[in-house]
Amino acid sequence: MTGNILLNGKKKRLDYGAVAYVTQEDVLLGTLTVRETITYSAHLRLPSSMSNEDIKGIVEGTIMEMGLQDCADTVVGNWHLRGLSGGEKKRLSIALEILTRPQLLFLDEPTSGLDSASAFFVIQTLRSIARDGKTVISSIHQPSSEVFTLFDDLFLLSGGQTVYFGEAKLAVQFFAEAGFPCPSRRNPSDHFLRCINTDFDVVTATLKGSQRFRVIEQSMSDPLMHFATAEIKELLVEKFKHSEYAATAKRRIRDVFLTQGGRDARTSIGSQASWWKQLYILTQRSFVNMSRDVGYYWMRIIIYTLLSICVGTIFFNVGTGYTAIFARGACGAFITGFMTFMSIGGFPSFIEDMKVFTRERLNGYYGVGVFTIANFLSSFPFLAAVSLISGTITYFMVKFHSGFSRFVYGILIMLNCIAVVESCMMVIASLVPNYMLGILTGAGFLVKLFPSP
Repeated sequence: MTGNILLNGKKKRLDYGAVAYVTQEDVLLGTLTVRETITYSAHLRLPSSMSNEDIKGIVEGTIMEMGLQDCADTVVGNWHLRGLSGGEKKRLSIALEILTRPQLLFLDEPTSGLDSASAFFVIQTLRSIARDGKTVISSIHQPSSEVFTLFDDLFLLSGGQTVYFGEAKLAVQFFAEAGFPCPSRRNPSDHFLRCINTDFDVVTATLKGSQRFRVIEQSMSDPLMHFATAEIKELLVEKFKHSEYAATAKRRIRDVFLTQGGRDARTSIGSQASWWKQLYILTQRSFVNMSRDVGYYWMRIIIYTLLSICVGTIFFNVGTGYTAIFARGACGAFITGFMTFMSIGGFPSFIEDMKVFTRERLNGYYGVGVFTIANFLSSFPFLAAVSLISGTITYFMVKFHSGFSRFVYGILIMLNCIAVVESCMMVIASLVPNYMLGILTGAGFLVKLFPSP
């Protein structure tokens, strides 16, 4: 596929502030409320010169605009927290991207997985955004008739070929003129898909031998029953190429191209907040998320405590003889080896964090460096607590060498080991898409350095 990307008829560079993209999957932090999610996003992207009152006003206005005021203080929801519905999550995802008022808003199937009422509300919200002078472009599959009437223009594609491009309300007329009128009781979008989606041919061929299909075929006067979908698509493509609808679309594009008074496509980059403010906001948000997610660190602290008691019980007061030296060495190796690798328990939460990071980085919220530093700073108090609790229990139950400095040295060794493993988990989470694959990737292997006696 070749061509040029023009905005208002001008070949301009599209900075992050000019374009926003809402993915099909709602990637959000489940422990934050709606208001907190939007507030953190606003602080990350809006200029540092703006006061907190101004940012709060923008946040509250966005909440009202997206109809989220009834669930503003409800958490998004995750595996252990019940939260928003599918429609509310989709509106929250849209709210995050319209904070900077982009000129172009792209959405990938915003109604996917939603019921008819939620889908209608989402599209109606997008229509109000478009009425505010923004360009909203959305891919959508099989919308209801009520949702279909909300669209201004329709672009039908099949196999990379243009079947129709023009006003949505004139699409039914075009299909009728092409010889494939939409039945009075059929949803227009269903009719369009039936004409251009070749998957229907497979279904028809499968059902053709059944008696019920023959009865339906005889009782219906639908012209689609007598043509293969591939034939219908080719007819529609050729019909559109030489139709007045195609000529009208070309004139509209030409008029925009020749317009000299269009807006400049260049805008400010997605995030106008300073690096230090981004670091502060990301650290705060990450700490709040970690403290509310039971599986992130709290459950691991409990597991570490129980394991430390078990280890301390096994090696309890091993004595001061020759064999005690080897026993304490084995205990130290076990603590710094097996127990530090229990950090794998936080891997699912790492993966969810990486999904949010990927979405926000691609939309220009912040860079890789500030996210990495903020994640380390927010996790450090929890890692220090894990090291202190488990290290204290094992150190005094096993009765390692007395002395405060040696005790602190042992705690620092454990803290460093856990921090290294946590860093490895973050690297793996950035490379693999799911938990099981991450376990396999990060399992590692054992190497025997010295031969057995």
